[in-house]
Amino acid sequence: MTPPPGMDRQPRRRSLTAKQAGLTLAIALLLSILAGLVELALDARAMRQEIVSSTRYRLNLVHGTAAAAAFQLNPDLAGQVIEGLFNGGRVASATIMDDFDRTMATRQRESARDSSWVAHALFDDILHYRQTLHYQAGPGSTPQPVGELELTLALDHLARDFTHRSLQIFSLSVAKALAIAGLLALAFHWFVTRPLLRVHAAIADTDPRQPGSWPKPAMGRHGSDELGHLVESVDQLLQAFQRGLDQRDQLHQISTLDGLTGIANRRHFDTFIASEWQRAKRNRHALSVIFIDIDHFKEFNDHYGHVAGDDALRAVAQALTRVVHRASDLVARYGGEEFVCVLPDTDLEGALQVAGRIHATIRALDIAHAYSTRAGRVTASLGVASSTPAHDGTSVDELMAQADRQLYRAKRQGRDRVAAQT
Repeated sequence: MTPPPGMDRQPRRRSLTAKQAGLTLAIALLLSILAGLVELALDARAMRQEIVSSTRYRLNLVHGTAAAAAFQLNPDLAGQVIEGLFNGGRVASATIMDDFDRTMATRQRESARDSSWVAHALFDDILHYRQTLHYQAGPGSTPQPVGELELTLALDHLARDFTHRSLQIFSLSVAKALAIAGLLALAFHWFVTRPLLRVHAAIADTDPRQPGSWPKPAMGRHGSDELGHLVESVDQLLQAFQRGLDQRDQLHQISTLDGLTGIANRRHFDTFIASEWQRAKRNRHALSVIFIDIDHFKEFNDHYGHVAGDDALRAVAQALTRVVHRASDLVARYGGEEFVCVLPDTDLEGALQVAGRIHATIRALDIAHAYSTRAGRVTASLGVASSTPAHDGTSVDELMAQADRQLYRAKRQGRDRVAAQT
């Protein structure tokens, strides 16, 4: 069929228009692809930083709980920390070890299929994290290493996230071929995304131990809109959290620390010895106790005054903490001039060695005491007892009674000495 006159030119006009539109679209697509490649490279870098930042942030969030678990040798609490780290899907394996390199809790995800070389090139060097756990026994004390937390990220999960983000970037790049979409995206990024990123960065940089000191961002022109209200709400929340932490620390100090010496008090000792007795019984380990009593302390107070007596008690407490410094051990003021040390996983021979060092360290303080038995300085009598609950069939009260009897045997034998059960 022959087309009507004039109709033969219409396909050429439509074809030229289509070619022009196609060329324009091709240029736009080419620019979009180039822009997408640049954005992909930048996003890969940003994603690496985000992964490292968020992983370290999560490790910092759980650091206190993990350190407490390692300090208390509490596998249940360590297991809860491990389970919490696995929430989110990015973790392939996580392990908490105590300061004896013993595994307290661990979990490993089933191996997934091998990831591409691109994923290995991008993420291999940021998969593994190892953090030393430090625990601060009380205000003013130096944090002590109590174990380690190891974490490995799942490469296949990161690769999947990267693939999803890459597809989104290229899709967005195509959309940016349209001028209006690009302008809208730029405006939205300038007026909304950047302020949100500042808020996110400020929250990510917040120290979990001091949330009230977070670097609150200045919102400028957003001060009275939703973003400004969001920052104020976050600030109020973090300040309230800080007040709760301060109250918790104050209550903890009042309830567990001796006000004069700064070491654990009798209440904390009672809780600790009961817990360690059960753990020793469960694990079939030894548990040792050392009672320390300052010789002729009443005469010291009467002669030198109570202020000097308080100074002497503080000096002895500090000497004890220098000798008994394992994270698993405890030094406490038992009452008056009497102190007590609890040594988990320590037999009688080991406890006697510790007691000998305590005895020598107190003498080395060289605090003058004109009314001491014979030394002319402050000395102490020590009673040592040890038990393996699973084997001895004794109770914690019997262990305490044995240590108390040895203390009084040391006093009867002339004081300034160590006595132990035979």
